[in-house]
Amino acid sequence: MSPSPARRWLRRTAASLVGLPLLAGLLAAPAAGAAVSAQPERQAGTKAEPTGPRTVSVSINSFLPEIPTESDTLTISGRIRNESSRAVTDASMALRVGPTLNGRSQIDAAADAGATVTGTEGVPAGGDEYLQEFKKVAPGVTEDFRLSIPVKDLELGGDGVYQLAVTLTGRTETQQFDQILGIERTFLPWQPEAADTRTEYSYMWPLIARTHLTARSDSDENQTPVFKDEDLLKEISPGGRLERMVSEGTTLPVTWVIDPDLVASADLMTRPYNVEGPDGKVVAGDEDNQKIARSWLNSLSKAVKDEKVVVLPFGDPDLASMAHGGAAVKGPQGSLSHLKDATEAAVATLETVLHITPNTDFAWPAEGAVDPSIVNVATSAGASNVIARSDSFRETGNLPYTPTAARPIGDGTTAVVADSRLSKAFQGDMTSAERSTLAVQEFLAQSLMVNLQDPEKQRSLVVAPQRMPTAAQVSTMARAIRALQSDTWSGAANLITAAKEKPDAGATTEVPAASAYPASLRKQEMPQSGFKEIKEIQERLDEFKVILTRPERVVVPFGRSIDRALSTSWRGMPKEALEYRVGVGDYLKELTEQVVLIDKSEAKLSGRSATIPVTVQNNLAQGVKNLRLQLISTQPKRLQIEGGKVAEVEVEVAGGHAQSFKFSTSANASGPVDVVARLVTQDGRQYGDSIPFSVKVTEVPPTVLAVIAGGFLLLVLAGFRMYQRRKKIAARKAEEQNGGTAEGGGSTGDGPADGPTAGPTDGPADGGGPDTDDPDADDSGDSDAEAAPEPEQPSDPTPDTSAESTDPSGTGERVDR
Repeated sequence: MSPSPARRWLRRTAASLVGLPLLAGLLAAPAAGAAVSAQPERQAGTKAEPTGPRTVSVSINSFLPEIPTESDTLTISGRIRNESSRAVTDASMALRVGPTLNGRSQIDAAADAGATVTGTEGVPAGGDEYLQEFKKVAPGVTEDFRLSIPVKDLELGGDGVYQLAVTLTGRTETQQFDQILGIERTFLPWQPEAADTRTEYSYMWPLIARTHLTARSDSDENQTPVFKDEDLLKEISPGGRLERMVSEGTTLPVTWVIDPDLVASADLMTRPYNVEGPDGKVVAGDEDNQKIARSWLNSLSKAVKDEKVVVLPFGDPDLASMAHGGAAVKGPQGSLSHLKDATEAAVATLETVLHITPNTDFAWPAEGAVDPSIVNVATSAGASNVIARSDSFRETGNLPYTPTAARPIGDGTTAVVADSRLSKAFQGDMTSAERSTLAVQEFLAQSLMVNLQDPEKQRSLVVAPQRMPTAAQVSTMARAIRALQSDTWSGAANLITAAKEKPDAGATTEVPAASAYPASLRKQEMPQSGFKEIKEIQERLDEFKVILTRPERVVVPFGRSIDRALSTSWRGMPKEALEYRVGVGDYLKELTEQVVLIDKSEAKLSGRSATIPVTVQNNLAQGVKNLRLQLISTQPKRLQIEGGKVAEVEVEVAGGHAQSFKFSTSANASGPVDVVARLVTQDGRQYGDSIPFSVKVTEVPPTVLAVIAGGFLLLVLAGFRMYQRRKKIAARKAEEQNGGTAEGGGSTGDGPADGPTAGPTDGPADGGGPDTDDPDADDSGDSDAEAAPEPEQPSDPTPDTSAESTDPSGTGERVDR
């Protein structure tokens, strides 16, 4: 039979009391020697020789089972390394069980103790039976160790968190006595019997990623997206962090917290997409990558089916930045106006892609840090629950226990205060087996200690880990959550239920003041200049969309790009955030400049009136409308357009086309007159750049008019002369015909009746050559000559400002007539 708890406690206490003086003496000598020798070593610039418990580094890489029972065998394995320049001899590894810890702060202190001997390590568990010996460990040499001890031989007492120490005791060439040369600490949570009241834990499982999409897309019907890189593909591929999140989360009792931008981006990768290359050129994405994206989305869809899912506004906006910097940018285009639209887009995305209806009632500021302005912004889009963290939302009362997460803070809003220690348990590098193992044991120890604070009080806690855990962090969190499932003091709940739990009466409900907001987080926020840039982008988009025949092809993608520009993921990346905002603005500006007026050179106006064409070029893939083209005369007394100073026409131009619009002008004086063409929207705002050009009016000279009048007179005289000539010819023919008939009246009738007279009517008497008796014999021509065409009117000259003029209009344009 194992010793009674009282006897075990007495043995440990006695061992500690006996060992402390000896230990203090042993440590004092090496410390004094080190102090003497440290100065010359530092002067020489060499590394100080490790001594005492730092001589050998000890790493615990495995601790199984994480929560042992009385019937289990505890197995701890890892490595040791001799960090000194002297060999370690006669060494042995041992597991030492210290006393139970009495609070969460004691767990913190023990974890921070590091490789120091405090005197609370206790004696080797099980005596010499479970030691692992090393005859010699040479300098720089690494050795593996494995300690297996039945839990019953650990001589554990009552329920609690026990401090365990794995130590290496041995000697060195200069210190020929047994001492602890290496130590590593961890924790053993011990509660063999199930607790009467379990603490409920809601573990948030965030699916969030930095944006990888640019604002650009192809102009084809599908608007093929352009990714900045293919880093998202790495994250959703097997072994990637997002693939691990879905794979692990499928089997865990967690609450999914999803940024819909990630889902939308992955969905775009399931179809043809493009990627910006290192040289800036856009290339097509690999078709095999589409299969990876489809596989990941299918796995996610199965994982969240019938589960409670919380969705963040599209892009996971930085609520604190919007509260502190964005609120100063007033007007309907301010950043706050985007929250509601981003929330609606979030729901639509998950309903379309994952076929679920998510919960939109939660807002999650960066690091759970809040102040009154952050709460106001967080709830402006309809959320009634704000996820805070206990290192920001600190307890100001004297509660002896960790209270329930839900706290009413007024106006129907609940602050869901996540536990800071548990939420930050898996930050840092978890690729090391040592760090991962220690993090899991400390997490479990803290969770048990919460329950032991008041075993009879039912509480509900929330764990809000880092937004974008690494693959190693994901695996470590999953191990810890699975271990909790086998414990005897906790139960699983979801975030939505936790927010509705009855709050503790003594828990703090006052939102921290703005002055308490961490300065380190404030430094990471978007500057106010960034919000002004976003406002300018929104204003330009609002002006642009009204002229489009299919505005949704521009409004939707740019709206989502603005959401991404406000993302929390840009924290700590000011350069990249600025580049993204500039990229969105430049691309929108580039699109708006696709609807332009074609430059014109000087136009010449010969005469008093003419028409001037102005061409509108639309290089967009869709048509434009709701525009008016104005032509303005700067000197209306000299040159009027459509009878006044300004004339305008409605403009509608199909995508990829150009169209010319003509304006009638009239001149009152000669010389150049400046004219301005511009496009305006329906509300009178100018669209794009105006086109100034000069119209040169040239008056017709008197001599030219005289020449034209003389030519007209000659035409009249020529017509009159032709008339007189034809009249004479007709009279002569009539006389000859009458004379021929009189001579033929005496004929006997034997010969042809008309034979002798046929010649004068068919022969060349008049038609074959000139009539020598005719005073106009020098005029040639036949009797069928056409009248001369009517002269062109001098008041209607052909203008040299026609639509086909190649000088002002340029080359290569297509004009719709």
